[in-house]
Amino acid sequence: SNTSLVSVLPTLFNGGTLVLMAKFDARQFLELAEAHRVTHAMLVPVQYQRILAVEDFDRFDLSSFRLKLSTSAPLRGPVIAEAMRRWPGNLLEVYGLTEGGISTSLDCAAFPGKWDSVGRPTEGAQLCIIDEQGNVLPQGEIGEIVGRAGAMMRGYYKREEQTRDMLWYSPEGEAFLRSGDMGRLDEDGFLYILDRRKDMIISGGFNVYPEDLEKALLAHPAVADVAVIGIPSEQWGETPLGLVVRRADSEVDADALLEWSNARLGKNQRLSGIEFRDALPRSTIGKILKRELRAPYRAR
Repeated sequence: SNTSLVSVLPTLFNGGTLVLMAKFDARQFLELAEAHRVTHAMLVPVQYQRILAVEDFDRFDLSSFRLKLSTSAPLRGPVIAEAMRRWPGNLLEVYGLTEGGISTSLDCAAFPGKWDSVGRPTEGAQLCIIDEQGNVLPQGEIGEIVGRAGAMMRGYYKREEQTRDMLWYSPEGEAFLRSGDMGRLDEDGFLYILDRRKDMIISGGFNVYPEDLEKALLAHPAVADVAVIGIPSEQWGETPLGLVVRRADSEVDADALLEWSNARLGKNQRLSGIEFRDALPRSTIGKILKRELRAPYRAR
């Protein structure tokens, strides 16, 4: 994947050392990092969660670290806070597309008040937020993220229709790539990702962004991992359902967690229910597979 290439190739080109694992294991990562005095790491969010959850994480000597990078999915603020507090070295979050065009970065040490964002556009990159009709939206409004940069694909191989669907043209005629992600830009130009466009829930005519509900649930000390999905509802069309992985020492029940979280959400955001899971399905790069989670409910 691009994540591997952008870390492996520059390391080799500059005469650095690569420490490779046949398969990721959180404890072994810490053992290798300590033994080899590792200075840099490129990880995805679920790997940060698993590493920080190692029972004796704090006994490992990680003082050699200068910088850690995160990509593939937004790294949530509480995880950044824990990594910055317990793991030496800075943390840089990177957001972009395999196809190129969109590129942002967040320097976590420099901007501690922006940890819920994915940072600002990198040098040479341009971002816009557009509505369903393709109009550019002002700062603060939510829409689809589109972008352009020096490195952009020419198109999908032998897939002209998909290539056309991927492109958005600015009023000036410049080609931007569509991300499929919903987000907004704040007054300082920092980008906040809410969800994949296809994961947005429309409940009673209102747009509900699962990311907002997931943040509320993750604020509860009993919640280790969470995904919010839209399930069919006769009354609302769709309604949000929280799928929660509890921490090992937690005994919180679903009704109590539902009441706690809904008290912190807006009237149009409230969860219809909570279900517990032992784990959430993820892709090989750690993204939660919400399509798999939705499938059983859509089949009913």
